[in-house]
Amino acid sequence: MSNLSLFLKKNKIQKENTTYAATKSLCDDKGNPLLWEIKPLTTKENEDIREACMIEVPVKGKPNMFRPKLVTSKYLTKMMVASIVEPNLYNAELQDSYEVKTPEDLLKEMVNDPGEYNDLATFIQQFNGFNTTMQDKVEEAKN
Repeated sequence: MSNLSLFLKKNKIQKENTTYAATKSLCDDKGNPLLWEIKPLTTKENEDIREACMIEVPVKGKPNMFRPKLVTSKYLTKMMVASIVEPNLYNAELQDSYEVKTPEDLLKEMVNDPGEYNDLATFIQQFNGFNTTMQDKVEEAKN
């Protein structure tokens, strides 16, 4: 006998948003790093981001043959932007204050320390269920 009712959406546990101090360079009046609100992505959102970051590259030795390749840095940045709720990276006033026009560029200006940026990327990937980060996979592929 099936327990189909257990699989109904009303029984699904929803993952809550979390907070993360993305950079030490943005602090409150007491000197504490500001907490950014991070939301979990859905599988559909992740697929759409991944698809937007694919390019076709030629296959060596096979004219007119191409294979898909993920542009990892673009994918990570778009995943981060899609996960960040607060600050609102789409806010025109915030973008103007950093003299940028896209949420991706704004994120890179706000978290302009490479180590902090990498830590934020790792946190967001792990929060979204990726136990091995994309950077880990890149490093593994290099070896």
